[in-house]
Amino acid sequence: MPAPHFHAAAGADASLGVLSGVGPVLREKLAARGLSTLQDLWLHLPRGYEDRTTLTAIRDLRPGEPAQVEGRVEAVERGFRYRPLLRVAIADGSRASLVLRFFHFRAQQVAQFAVGARVRAFGTPRPGQVGLEIVHPSYRVLGDGEQVLSEALDPVYPVIEGVGPVSLRKLIVQALSKLPDDATLELLPREHLRKLQLPSLREAILLLHAPPPDADVMALQNGVHPAQRRLALEELLAHQLGLRRQRLALQAEGTRALRGDEALVERLLATLPFTLTAAQQRVYAQVREDLRKPRPMLRLVQGDVGSGKTVVAAMAALLAVADGRQAALMAPTELLAEQHCHGLRGWLEPLGVRVCWLAGKVTGKARAKALAEVAAGTAHVVVGTHALMQEGVEFQDLALAIVDEQHRFGVHQRLALRDKGRGSVPHQLVMTATPIPRTLAMSAYADLDVSAIDELPPGRTPVTTVALSVDRRDELIERIRFACAEGRQAYWVCTLIDESDEVEAQAAQTTFETLQAAVKEHRIGLVHGRMKPADKQATMLAFKAGELDLLVATTVIEVGVDVPNASLMVIENAERLGLAQLHQLRGRVGRGSAASSCVLLYQGPLSALARQRLDTLRQTNDGFAIAEKDLQLRGPGELLGTRQTGLAGFRIADLVRDADLLPQVHALADRLLASAPDTADRIVERWVGGAARYASA
Repeated sequence: MPAPHFHAAAGADASLGVLSGVGPVLREKLAARGLSTLQDLWLHLPRGYEDRTTLTAIRDLRPGEPAQVEGRVEAVERGFRYRPLLRVAIADGSRASLVLRFFHFRAQQVAQFAVGARVRAFGTPRPGQVGLEIVHPSYRVLGDGEQVLSEALDPVYPVIEGVGPVSLRKLIVQALSKLPDDATLELLPREHLRKLQLPSLREAILLLHAPPPDADVMALQNGVHPAQRRLALEELLAHQLGLRRQRLALQAEGTRALRGDEALVERLLATLPFTLTAAQQRVYAQVREDLRKPRPMLRLVQGDVGSGKTVVAAMAALLAVADGRQAALMAPTELLAEQHCHGLRGWLEPLGVRVCWLAGKVTGKARAKALAEVAAGTAHVVVGTHALMQEGVEFQDLALAIVDEQHRFGVHQRLALRDKGRGSVPHQLVMTATPIPRTLAMSAYADLDVSAIDELPPGRTPVTTVALSVDRRDELIERIRFACAEGRQAYWVCTLIDESDEVEAQAAQTTFETLQAAVKEHRIGLVHGRMKPADKQATMLAFKAGELDLLVATTVIEVGVDVPNASLMVIENAERLGLAQLHQLRGRVGRGSAASSCVLLYQGPLSALARQRLDTLRQTNDGFAIAEKDLQLRGPGELLGTRQTGLAGFRIADLVRDADLLPQVHALADRLLASAPDTADRIVERWVGGAARYASA
């Protein structure tokens, strides 16, 4: 993440070369960690603290509790069993002794530990072979007159390759001596900080680098100290302002409103074999209202797997087509895009609406023909992967861009659509089947209006979920054989996280072969990421058509195929997956009228976190409840897939821990945008850096 910029402060942008002892080599090492100016060092905060303000008697040490001790060297032993080893026994006036153990040491260190030398050491004692020991303590050999203890808690900074902790601390102390005064540094309204009982920015930074001995160490370690909350508040505010500014910039560009001719929508509704739920009707009404305005719609529609988001998207697309303009739908994978294309063709082509398929694998003459249709406007609705945003794809008149699974697309990719509108910004409708907790949606998607389709269509049966240990695999295979014999279909999902596609494909292949041998009488298919798209698609369609009883697959089926007859799902190594992904996978069954089950097959022993995840899934089918739990267990990065969204890089704030600050953040953002836009700009500049990451993406 780019480092924050304190342009307000004189000298804040000064290069670290102004500090004594920083030459070209050191400057390069610091720059590699994103530290190149004074303000970067001001915000290079400690990851923890050590209390060296007091001494603990060796007799009073408790295992697992960090402490500082002082004693005289009684014995030194140097050995070499499997690797070099240095053990130093020290004792103090409490008539107890402690062993300091080192694996990495130099000859001159050994020489320092002469018997009788006075040593002060800090570390975490653990039970050793003979009483307590500290492995690799930080220590000093003291001169006879030396008594001084630290006056503040000692900061422990994140490690920087090639820069020792002592050197780094000296540099940060130098940088802090150049901090400007309060008035120059502070950008937030004083009375607001007083009301929240938070310190000024200057006080917060100084305290976090050197907390006084009476500071609440637990609060600091947990990130909830007022000084940390003060920085988190401003960082959250900067991101909020950045996103809001992006929204304002997009809306200021204006667009052509759609008239709202609903004749095509009514014809579609008349042909559908189901009626819309109240939630679908409500969200469609919000979308229709947005499209009738002369500013671009920016709306996120979230709803559980199978809640019927695609129908709402199809209705919105028909409003664009009714005005003689075009709509585009983008999905993150070819498989999902192809499924959307198939579904939309079934609904829209009987109405005379031309649906065009455009993805990476459409090449040669077929691609040239598709591009010509898109450019001429004879393709009314264009479906594809993000290949739709590539150069060379020219729309005749794009009125609406629909993005499926937003958390797989970055902010930048979504904004790239802006240029496809030929002089007017397209309306944007973003869909996700990952329900996002409200607090997170308000922060992550401050540039979007959020709608929720929060009820499932009638006739969907809730899925029964059970967790089984891998020891009961044979019993499970027997159960699958029985279900297939009854004419039901099943998925067997192989999951290997952080492995290559190849390893995952091999695991799926092995499972496929094992099941083929065990369930000889049934037809089994295999789908994994290493297969050619055409083969993958053929297998999926055979499963959908009922020509296969059991489909062995990797997580490629997480978003995708709708097979109403599939009513049993097995997820292997379920303990390795996050809640959101498990819930997405489970959403592939329970789409028909048959009672459905999902079996979470796990390798014991389970960690407490994995157990909580599996318990949550067993207890609820509600995607929003699951998302809230996922947020507590894993934090926001996983849930939003924010490695791509430009949100991942909070330095200090934590969306889960600091969620209670969000109402303040929103109120402050409103106030600053209305009454002090210059200050708002400076806050964004300070933390996000020129807002270039958003506004000009």
